[in-house]
Amino acid sequence: MSSKEVSQSVEKFRKADYDIDPIFINRWSPRSFLDKEVSEELLFSTLEAARWAPSSMNVQPWRFVIARTKEDRERFHSFIMDGNRTWCETAPAYILLISEAKGPHAFDTGTAWGYLSLQAAQNGLITHAMGGFHKDKAREALNIPEEYALHAVIAIGYQGEKETLPEDIQKREQPSERRPLKESIYEGKFS
Repeated sequence: MSSKEVSQSVEKFRKADYDIDPIFINRWSPRSFLDKEVSEELLFSTLEAARWAPSSMNVQPWRFVIARTKEDRERFHSFIMDGNRTWCETAPAYILLISEAKGPHAFDTGTAWGYLSLQAAQNGLITHAMGGFHKDKAREALNIPEEYALHAVIAIGYQGEKETLPEDIQKREQPSERRPLKESIYEGKFS
């Protein structure tokens, strides 16, 4: 599917209340991945964008554990929950997003994830962040010290056809809507 076709498809499900750059609407989290390697140049370009995310006192608490080889991806499969494994195993790369658990690390690391996901879209890639993984198993399998918080496993690659997914997942393979902006805003005080 071309980027124009993807954009037209996304427009069926998403409309911004106010004028914003189309990348924010067009970025979503597909589950269907092509079995096609992501070049180091594109992967590292995506990670480079995350590197430039703002952070409190410039601590930059985020870290990325990446899996690109068959052996490393299989190690990740050992801690990704079965519900996610049914669709993510064709992804050519994974990123485990972790952070040094100090100060507002989760806020800062979430910002890095946002930058990463937008740069991936700019690079013609898709991302899907998964909270469905066993953190204790991931920590052990990847030798992650206790002072680091584990946030998400991100599948990254090129978008495939939804017909390659199990039928029950195909039904969910579309951009999600967002509630109207006014439902998220409280002016002056929370009420």
